[in-house]
Amino acid sequence: MSPSTATFEEIQQKVHTGMRISTDEARWLWHHASDADLCKLAAAVRSRYHAPGSCTYMVMRIINYTNVCVAQCDYCAFYRLPGDQAGYVLSQEQVFAKLDELLALGGDLAAFNGGFNPHLPLDYYCDLFAAIRARYGDRLEFYALTIAEFMYLADHARLDYSTAALRFKAAGVRWITGGGSEILTEDFRRRHSKFKYTVAEYFEAQRAIIQAGLKTTATMVIGFDETLDERLDHLDRTRRFQDETGGLASFLCWTYKPYFTQLGGIEVSTAEYLRHLALCRIYLDNIPRIRTSVLTQNERALEGLLYGADDFDLPIEDEVTQKAGATISLDFDRILGVARKLGFAPVYRSVTAAPA
Repeated sequence: MSPSTATFEEIQQKVHTGMRISTDEARWLWHHASDADLCKLAAAVRSRYHAPGSCTYMVMRIINYTNVCVAQCDYCAFYRLPGDQAGYVLSQEQVFAKLDELLALGGDLAAFNGGFNPHLPLDYYCDLFAAIRARYGDRLEFYALTIAEFMYLADHARLDYSTAALRFKAAGVRWITGGGSEILTEDFRRRHSKFKYTVAEYFEAQRAIIQAGLKTTATMVIGFDETLDERLDHLDRTRRFQDETGGLASFLCWTYKPYFTQLGGIEVSTAEYLRHLALCRIYLDNIPRIRTSVLTQNERALEGLLYGADDFDLPIEDEVTQKAGATISLDFDRILGVARKLGFAPVYRSVTAAPA
């Protein structure tokens, strides 16, 4: 038996007996395991939470309520600095119109994503979210903010994270998602988003969100200039945080879109994305739901179901990624048909009926 075969057999044995793989073993899998082997291991971990052939999806809209932002991340094609004539802020009525269209298309989940707008007080957000909850009740759910935006708003209002989380909870907020993580290493943030928060601060804020009784998620973006070690550091920090808190309902990974950004670059291939998705499923053995990104991979994202994912969005809008080159299709039947051809039976997951 060759050393490489023995190594894979040892890792396979650990996975099939429910044991946890190490970062070194994850690195070995990335370099040496075939796609077929990664699929097998990812399916084994997936089966702990989901029946083979099952998958769920949601119809959702990302509402970009403002494009004014002072973070100046070099991978973003969306933001405009304060004073730019192209900057905007949506009114409540404009937000309601987008939510009404979402409901008309059969969706029931909205996510809010904008930026670090120094001209918007905390009351803008609390009033907006309270108005949405009052107008729509439980007919739809919304992911109020990303953690990065939450942190900026808390600091801007001179509130600690725990107090800010309770303010949002009082306004009807139930979810603040893990957006803004990108790659959770300090070196990455110094290279590309030096005005964002540190990794330690990110997890401090997420911990406060969970302790306030709000729901949250884990996210990751690949395809910048990050190294494999940085990707693995991100996964390791996420797994350890979930061990500590148990508060991460899902994990979503998507790919950086390089078009019209300062950073530029070449988009990673779908093949690389799928291998990474499988590695995420194998490594993140304590997060039940792994989501594949139709927003950035279009219908090929459904191949992620073969690589350990069990859930996906059908998005109808997201200016942030669209500005950087993402395309969106409303032909939901065609996209769902791809999942069926791959041997999966997609079931609509209403976040209002069973939030998870």
